Amino acid sequence: MSTPSTVDRAFEAALYATDDTGLDTGASLLAADPGADAELARRGREFVAGAWRRGWQPADVVRIVRRELDETHVRLAAALIRAQAPDDRPRGRRWRAQLDDLAGPPASPPRADRFSHATTVLELYRLLLRLPALEALDEHEPAPARRDAPAESRMLARIRALLAKAEATGYPEEAEALSAKAQELMARHSIDEALLAARSPDAADTPTACRIGVEAPYEQAKAVLLDAVAAANHCRAVWNEPLGFSTVVGFDADLEAVELLYTSLLVQATTAMTKAEAAQRAGGRKRTKTFRQSFLAAYAHRIGTRLAAAAETQVTDDLLPVLASRAVAVTDRAERMFPQTTTTRLRGVSDAAGWHEGARAADRAQVGRRPRLG
Repeated sequence: MSTPSTVDRAFEAALYATDDTGLDTGASLLAADPGADAELARRGREFVAGAWRRGWQPADVVRIVRRELDETHVRLAAALIRAQAPDDRPRGRRWRAQLDDLAGPPASPPRADRFSHATTVLELYRLLLRLPALEALDEHEPAPARRDAPAESRMLARIRALLAKAEATGYPEEAEALSAKAQELMARHSIDEALLAARSPDAADTPTACRIGVEAPYEQAKAVLLDAVAAANHCRAVWNEPLGFSTVVGFDADLEAVELLYTSLLVQATTAMTKAEAAQRAGGRKRTKTFRQSFLAAYAHRIGTRLAAAAETQVTDDLLPVLASRAVAVTDRAERMFPQTTTTRLRGVSDAAGWHEGARAADRAQVGRRPRLG
């Protein structure tokens, strides 16, 4: 019978125990045996691969590590993910983009001592080991581009530029005009994609899904905002509160629009909230948490109303069956991924001034109506 390796004994003490008392024991074992470093790194790559098999993706892992641990663990997790990538199976465009986002500094800061590093490694591995299974997101190579496909990269570059200007400007009217133009381009791009797919029935154009982080604080209001943006762009969003993200189901072009618009509106909302809060403090007000919570709740509610109105676009009769078919496909995919969902009510909305200012900010962030087709 073979003798357990240093790594096995460290894992037995630190990873599989029900409390934290074994961390020091495991870290001491690893710190005393430099010869175990290669096996420790290999086992870490195996934990990463195990997370992929349970439905996690690179951005999901980094998000949960940042939420549960600290930046030292985040850097270590990113390095492990990059190290595991050459051994992974081929993945899709979104996965590769997430890996690119981890490019960061090539090396971690020097370690203070072996014991501290071993403790960090074991804390990270314990988190990876305990990650629950998630709904699988399809990660495949996209179908070959159609010859008549629109110039997507140029369109998305224009949309990103418009939203960046909307976030940067200090003038609400200018932000409104820029956001309206961006939404118009998003709508055109989405409809172009739908029509092209309808003309090419053999093309592999089916709904997929992505996860978008919904970070604390005030994550409930942010989840409502994301849901509103998703609905306006022909997608479905399902919030996972314990793990801090929403899964958005839709066609690729619409998912791209949701990510861009949600991120931009969140930046605009935060900027407007900060200014409104400063004005409240200048008037002698000291409470800020309830003001912010009510502000963002109102912002999400009002944006949802405006986006719903913008989504009621008059279209030509021949386009209605195409959009209806895509809506059915999205709903079917979402219900297969999430056969059981629940609704929740916004909590902690009790500040009238915050609600009023949030609604006003949402009005200023108007995204405009989509152009009439026909």
